[in-house]
Amino acid sequence: MDKFIVSARKYRPQNFSTVVGQSHITTTLKNAIKNQQLAHAFLFCGPRGVGKTTCARILAKTINCENPTPDGEACNECHSCVSFNEGTSLNIHELDAASNNSVDDIRALVEQVRFAPQAGKYKVYIVDEVHMLSASAFNAFLKTLEEPPPYAIFILATTEKHKILPTILSRCQIFDFKRITINDTVDHLAEICEKEEINADKAALQVIAQKSEGCMRDSLSILDKIVSFTNGELTYQNTLEHLNILDADYYFKMVDCMLEQDLAGAMLLYDDINRKGFEGDLVLNGFAEFLRNLLVCKDAKVAGLLEVVQSFRDRYTATAQKVSIPYIISALNALNEAEINYKAARNKRLHVELLLIKLCYLQQALELASSGDGISKKKIAESTRPVAFKNLKIVELKIASGVESTPQMPPAAQGGAKLIIEEPQVQYKAPTPQPQQPAAMPAPAAKQAATPQSGGGKLGSLSKMRQQFTGGDGNSAMQQAIPLTQSVLEEVWRNFSVLLKEGRNPAAQSFDLAVLRIKSDASFEIVTPNNLQQKFIEGERVGLSEYLQEKFCNRRLTYNVIVELNEDLIPKVEMPLTSKEQFQKIAEEYPAVKELRDRLRLELDL
Repeated sequence: MDKFIVSARKYRPQNFSTVVGQSHITTTLKNAIKNQQLAHAFLFCGPRGVGKTTCARILAKTINCENPTPDGEACNECHSCVSFNEGTSLNIHELDAASNNSVDDIRALVEQVRFAPQAGKYKVYIVDEVHMLSASAFNAFLKTLEEPPPYAIFILATTEKHKILPTILSRCQIFDFKRITINDTVDHLAEICEKEEINADKAALQVIAQKSEGCMRDSLSILDKIVSFTNGELTYQNTLEHLNILDADYYFKMVDCMLEQDLAGAMLLYDDINRKGFEGDLVLNGFAEFLRNLLVCKDAKVAGLLEVVQSFRDRYTATAQKVSIPYIISALNALNEAEINYKAARNKRLHVELLLIKLCYLQQALELASSGDGISKKKIAESTRPVAFKNLKIVELKIASGVESTPQMPPAAQGGAKLIIEEPQVQYKAPTPQPQQPAAMPAPAAKQAATPQSGGGKLGSLSKMRQQFTGGDGNSAMQQAIPLTQSVLEEVWRNFSVLLKEGRNPAAQSFDLAVLRIKSDASFEIVTPNNLQQKFIEGERVGLSEYLQEKFCNRRLTYNVIVELNEDLIPKVEMPLTSKEQFQKIAEEYPAVKELRDRLRLELDL
């Protein structure tokens, strides 16, 4: 029995023409070989399994071939090609930078570069996973990479180009490998199945290509695994079963249930999916991808982005015609949110079922939110409405001279809508003698009380304006200011401090320690012993100003907060006495203690 070799190694390309999906790379390399314009350093970068190392080996073999073909391919017959295919060539050195990433490994490589090849034209050094080299190893490699001997060629391969130093990138000719398309992967798998005499459905190969995500090595590994599982018979169903992929037929049924608002059918369908062992996050992700494909089918311009099994294309197109774009977009938003919150949910199944309930009644919600021909957002501003003007009543204006004025009409109002302003007649009456006011009543208030009111007790526009401004009958705006005295100021100050203490405000202590000094009739100073208390008092400036101005009925009342380092204002803090001070205090109170010490000639450790 022959030893089994995996397909990724057995069918590794041996020349540029057999490389799949990288024609832009192979064509450039072949032309460089034919025109003898080879660079001394190459950098192959791209995703995993797309042919970077394979192209590096083919390039190394081709440039040392003794009889290259006219199109720039290796002959595979000369001594150099045969030794390369057998793995015995001395001109090709491969280094795995993932395990040999130290500066000593690079120094050993640089030492080998000094020796010319014994046979062939070039010595090729292939450094795989070069991004794993340390910073010191990169620096040790810089000079040799910039000016190598004419017979040395370096080929660096990496999957993470951004981790390589810019000084390395500037010394290399960079080739970016792309992911292999699904069609190229399917054609290559079909060719291998034909050589291996494997019966494979095209739909099964398309599923494998989608699962590999553009990586040829992964697709070949999946193919080998499924061939062993099915004994050489690849069908669509056993491929889905082996790869643990949910059939798109379930998603088609789910969409039908949601469009018909069949909640029971959707719940039973999800129960069937759950019984087959598919996790909720897999269902959410697959359903979101399914709706994305439906959205792609809505427009013929982006139909090329549809990467599904060929047999399902017509069904996707037919289903997309039944689903509206607003429904698809809203459903995708709901699925995205549910997938993000899936890990945090305790009851995973209930989390998915709640989403199914939302999606089943999503169409009804969109219909309720629709207005006219388009869909309007729920949180939309109210439509524009005309400004509501208040109807003004005809007011009678009374003239001081006692002469009644006739209604007049403005000229602008004569042609269209008529605006009639009737000035009310106001008769001036001699003021009747008023009873003598009490002496305590302020003069402005007495004057206001003596003013007659027109309209039988109704307030005029000016009186209304005053009343709205003052919040009362207008007397509060005309109250007489209370004189600023030290006693009244301190009393108001203490009251405000009590309010702060009731509100558990830490600034109350600073208010208690402050000293007040009156500077003028409408200003005073607040003296504090340090900057901290000054900041506490300044923090209450707005509330304190309003409180003081209200209590003194004086809007011009102001104050300043200053800092004076006065010992009387600094709070006294008792410091603990030292041992010597304690003895002196005791000796002053009890002289016998000092006399005892002197008689016994005691030396106290103070």
